[in-house]
Amino acid sequence: MSVSNPAAYNHPTPWDTVFEPITLPDMFVHTARHRGDAPFLHFLGRTYSYKSILAEADVFACRLRALGIKKGDRVGLFLPNVPIYASAYYGAMMAGAVVVNFSPLYTVEELAWQVEDSGTRLLVTVDVPELYNSAREVLDCSGLETLVVGSLAEQLPMLKGLALRILGRSKIAKVRWDSNVRSWSELKFDPTADLPKVSTDDVALLQYTGGTTGRPKGAMLTHANLSVNAQQVVAINPFENPEDEVFMGALPFFHVFANTALLNHAVASGASIAMVPRFDAGQVLATIAKHKATGFPGVPTMFQALLDHPDLAKTDLSSLKVCISGGAPMPAPVHEKFEAITGVRLVEGYGLTESSGVVSANPYEGARKRGTIGQLVAGTEVMFLDKEDYTKLAPEGEPGELAVHGPQIMRGYWNREEASAEVLIERDGKVWLRTGDVVVIDEDGFLQIVDRIKDMIAVGGFKVFPSQVEEVIVQNEAIKEALVIGVPHDYLGEMPRAFVTLNEGAEATAEELASWLNDRVGKHERVDLVVIRDELPKTLIGKLDRKALRAEVL
Repeated sequence: MSVSNPAAYNHPTPWDTVFEPITLPDMFVHTARHRGDAPFLHFLGRTYSYKSILAEADVFACRLRALGIKKGDRVGLFLPNVPIYASAYYGAMMAGAVVVNFSPLYTVEELAWQVEDSGTRLLVTVDVPELYNSAREVLDCSGLETLVVGSLAEQLPMLKGLALRILGRSKIAKVRWDSNVRSWSELKFDPTADLPKVSTDDVALLQYTGGTTGRPKGAMLTHANLSVNAQQVVAINPFENPEDEVFMGALPFFHVFANTALLNHAVASGASIAMVPRFDAGQVLATIAKHKATGFPGVPTMFQALLDHPDLAKTDLSSLKVCISGGAPMPAPVHEKFEAITGVRLVEGYGLTESSGVVSANPYEGARKRGTIGQLVAGTEVMFLDKEDYTKLAPEGEPGELAVHGPQIMRGYWNREEASAEVLIERDGKVWLRTGDVVVIDEDGFLQIVDRIKDMIAVGGFKVFPSQVEEVIVQNEAIKEALVIGVPHDYLGEMPRAFVTLNEGAEATAEELASWLNDRVGKHERVDLVVIRDELPKTLIGKLDRKALRAEVL
């Protein structure tokens, strides 16, 4: 079964809208020239205009050329959410380079491996000890040629920067400067630099994704992929004057969700971002109130953290028009409680690294369906493949593996031809991305994820979807978070087992929870145990990590 134009389409822009690809530098320059003095980034009390970030990006692009960076070379960003991220991101692309995102939480080994795999020649970081020390070690033990270090103090308002230099010296790395370690501030404009012509078909970003097994793979995302996906996200916004929007920037820019839903989305619409270096619930609430944020893309654990924070009740959230949750399924109790307490509409969406970030979303206004990932963004088609044999279509009305076709789908994995061939398949003259997610669709075109192909648990010949069991157990008032995995069983092959955390003050035993759950699920879905934990493993952006739990337990 394949679906192109849904029967009932609730997003404000028609599904068959055709978006014009543009390079990210051209998109940024266009907005910066049109909105030069308008705020682009709000950072801890200092505001950067579009014009000021463009000027910095120009300097960085020219200096990269002077340092010998050629078109197609890889430039890495090992940065938290700081203003020079935007300058380096667009500046590297203006120089014709391919940006590689690195998580600030990477270990030295993880950073070194990804630097080598991507062939990154130059890496940008800041003088935070944890980041600089790791980057310096990688510089000394890998093929990395140049390290550029920005000053956190210089990016802060003057008094905050001065206080950090005087009172927070332990929080500033002692940088060992040499010919291979350069200061961001010393990278001066080079008027002789010859910037190359960049095409929409050129790779703009190598975005690494862990997938479900093995080493991370670098998804090759082109300028067309990223610029069109940003326009697709702009197109689902029904509110007037998109230039007046202020996005809460708590998602880390190094993640594809933030790259599209925050950074490129803001540039495509001329909006601003109120950013924080990392997610802190209290700081996020204060930032929303101070800058009158209108939209907040996040992951479910962020919204749970806001609910747990004592300042939520006294924070003015009246400016927020919508919150968008992605990255993981939103537990129904969290969804309902967040909307009830804040009065802010919370909608779920869906995307993958390989799709530049966004495939579908629930409408921001009007009809939406809780528990679904919404309707396709404009210009996107889906197909449902048989769960056992992806060369066949799923039976009509049955769950199937979701395959996606659209202008936002990656070119393939960097230096991974076999892996690319596994997920990019050709059918009816089109290239489709196999997502690995098992999905159903209703008569109105709303998609619902049932589970992941590789997460299904085989119980005596029956297929059990962990997420369906998780949906049931989180309805227990004692449960805060839950993950279900399959564990070996001598007779049935596998049995589901639930791992949970409890709400503060809740009193429940593992035996009581197992009995409560097993009374409410099918016989083959019953768990052998409920294990109560203080915390569950999470990914770098804070979503529950079933893969890590499975690796730990098994």
